[in-house]
Amino acid sequence: MKRTLEETLSAAIRTIPDYPKPGVLFRDITTLLGDARAFRRAVDELVHPYAGSKIDKTAGIEARGFILGGAMAHQLSSGFIPIRKKGKLPHETVRVAYSLEYGLDEMEMHKDAVKPGEKVILVDDLIATGGTAVGATQLLRQMGADIVSACFVIDLPDLGGRAKLEALGVPVRTLIAYGGH
Repeated sequence: MKRTLEETLSAAIRTIPDYPKPGVLFRDITTLLGDARAFRRAVDELVHPYAGSKIDKTAGIEARGFILGGAMAHQLSSGFIPIRKKGKLPHETVRVAYSLEYGLDEMEMHKDAVKPGEKVILVDDLIATGGTAVGATQLLRQMGADIVSACFVIDLPDLGGRAKLEALGVPVRTLIAYGGH
């Protein structure tokens, strides 16, 4: 019997209670990445709506977004843009500050990673409060990218990140949602 997408993903995603702090249920996709069928299905489902479209670049947010984004870029025959924490890229960069749950951080990408008007898909493992994804959106738009969509395996809708991206006019694609944090 073929499993539904939600059944496949639920079975492959590990939940770790009280990590990184008490009361948090951490949704760990490393188990999904280690399950060849679940990983393939997740990537196929993320890519499906854009197959046959001309996507110029796939931008992955450090670090799990690199894994998903690399696989998606391969399937879409697009280039890949790593969006990293400050100080990790060797060439000339553009940078943006973004909000975390407690404070600010900065992320950057190479200045020549995207050309104005290029169609880009933004990718990470999950969308929670949206601070990182909103920061990445601002960074890509600052360089003139046309963000076609932001894709995530997991949505934590109670934390509002999806709504923040949609308010910026970015369509959001997620595969499974978990209530709470």
